[in-house]
Amino acid sequence: MNEILTKKLIVVTPIYEDTEASIKLFKELSSCFNNDVFIVAVDDGSVKEPVNIDTIHGSGLEGIVLKLKRNVGHQRAISIGLGYVAEHISNHQKVVVMDSDGEDTPESIKELIKPLESDNVDVVVAQRKSRVESLKFKAFYVIYKWIFNVLAGRKISFGNFMALKPKAVKRLVSMQELGTHVAGTVLSSKLRIDTMLLDRGARYAGQSKMNFVGLVLHGFKGLMIFAEDVLVRVGIASAMVAGLAILGSVVAVMLKLSGFATPGWFSVALGILLLVFLQTGTMTLMMLMLTGVVKSGSIKPLDYKIFVDEVIDAKS
Repeated sequence: MNEILTKKLIVVTPIYEDTEASIKLFKELSSCFNNDVFIVAVDDGSVKEPVNIDTIHGSGLEGIVLKLKRNVGHQRAISIGLGYVAEHISNHQKVVVMDSDGEDTPESIKELIKPLESDNVDVVVAQRKSRVESLKFKAFYVIYKWIFNVLAGRKISFGNFMALKPKAVKRLVSMQELGTHVAGTVLSSKLRIDTMLLDRGARYAGQSKMNFVGLVLHGFKGLMIFAEDVLVRVGIASAMVAGLAILGSVVAVMLKLSGFATPGWFSVALGILLLVFLQTGTMTLMMLMLTGVVKSGSIKPLDYKIFVDEVIDAKS
């Protein structure tokens, strides 16, 4: 793939059953960058509307389609695309990760990549100026950011729309967590991050395939990246609650022995405090198990090839 080395910009975009939107994306990218962009389209196991390489070439662009063996999910599809790019990229190029539905606008890419000219910036992430989602989504997002900050000790206010230097791409694909949550992995990578406020575009076609349950699951996956940090914070909180439960039990016993307890009060209070103590212990155990799953269940770095069924390019 010598064509990928001749372009200044590489765009990685996951696509799942969304041909109409992706065609519009390719055309807008061609309009904004002429022929100076290379597309890495990751077909995330589409069955009804598989990505056709002709839709890229028909827009006047060059690129490839990574056809996956099965649907692996939005985040892992991005990690697979970045894994491919990491093996072919050169030092003079920049990489942009964006969705294909139009909410990440091609015209904002030029602004997004500007901070990469600085030697002190490795990744530029897009933060939304405003959101047009439903009230339920907005409320969930606010609560999620608060919970994330409390449990992980970090603030997260961006998604997948980002620009990266080559060394940032290579660093990220060496991290096992990338396929679980891209934004969370960027935060944990220790890369130098700059934030760019950008408007969110309107969807090109159709409706989002991400439902509320999927959004909640995505949020929990973000916390899984920092499972050890979450474990420490939950463990401290559990220890404090357990300590208060023990203290309360001691007070209840003292009141009982002093004759101040009313009939039945002592057994109820002691039972409730015992349940609180057991629940905090169970929560700590669950967090330990979660940490073990995160550390043992992730794919190995650069192991993206096991998911790729076919690489379709201009020569195919």
